[in-house]
Amino acid sequence: MPIHDRFGYVASVSGIKISPLLGPIYASNVFGAIACMIGQHLSVSRVADQNLHAAMPELSYAERGRIIRLVWENLGRTIGELPHLSKLDSTSSGPGFEISGAEHLRDLGEGPVIFVSAHIGNWEAFPPIAARNGVVASSLYRAASNPLIDRLTLGLRRAGVRTHLPLFAKGAAGSRKAYKHLVSGGRLGMVVDQKLNEGVEARLFGMRAMTSSATAILALKLKCKIIPGHVERIGPARLRLTLEAPLCLPDTSDRKADILSITQSINDRIEVWVRDNPGQWLWLHRRWSRDVINSQLNL
Repeated sequence: MPIHDRFGYVASVSGIKISPLLGPIYASNVFGAIACMIGQHLSVSRVADQNLHAAMPELSYAERGRIIRLVWENLGRTIGELPHLSKLDSTSSGPGFEISGAEHLRDLGEGPVIFVSAHIGNWEAFPPIAARNGVVASSLYRAASNPLIDRLTLGLRRAGVRTHLPLFAKGAAGSRKAYKHLVSGGRLGMVVDQKLNEGVEARLFGMRAMTSSATAILALKLKCKIIPGHVERIGPARLRLTLEAPLCLPDTSDRKADILSITQSINDRIEVWVRDNPGQWLWLHRRWSRDVINSQLNL
């Protein structure tokens, strides 16, 4: 097992087991500090540095290092806060959340809706915040490779929304269940900022980025709204969900072009969010192929 995978396993188990014994702010601070201290020295941080260098060449080496430390801190805080999401509510200060664009939840109307987001801030808080505002959104998620971590994480996600929450693991069976959920008029959340070789070639930060086309395919087939949104961290265990107006869906005779257009629109929104707050995006992923990164960096 690679060292960063071992770190992820230990951090996740520790967060799930130890964090509930701490208050939400203390848990966020402690796990953020530990992740920052250890993570920046792991080899996967070189992936983050290359991603940053290629995507934002205007940054200096020192600026990239500062962002990578913030990435690890944010990841640690997200792990530490996960067991506390069920306790967070709308408050004016301290641990809790704010919401911007709540009107987009009130104006959903009838029929299926897809929420699209990214690994920004505390992405795990999206469903709990939406649920506190009257919208229970199921999720299509990537199952953890370790069954124990997967089982514990799913339990905390369900606890966070304080009600029944159907969750669908990515894959053929999960996709079929998610489709049936939408057909029945359900709401579905999708985190769509990771590389997917089976997707379409859209652009992200001006570079070719293989991107999941599932959101676009489902939206066109079911004529459902796509609402972009992301959770920004504004303090320890203090979060803000920002929802945006539904994306405009193209309606041409060229289905392939329409799918690419929608997918590109989603990537464009993600890029705006990341540029606004680069230290809160998970640059640790190999979002672009090595060939694309090497070409961008002239390696």
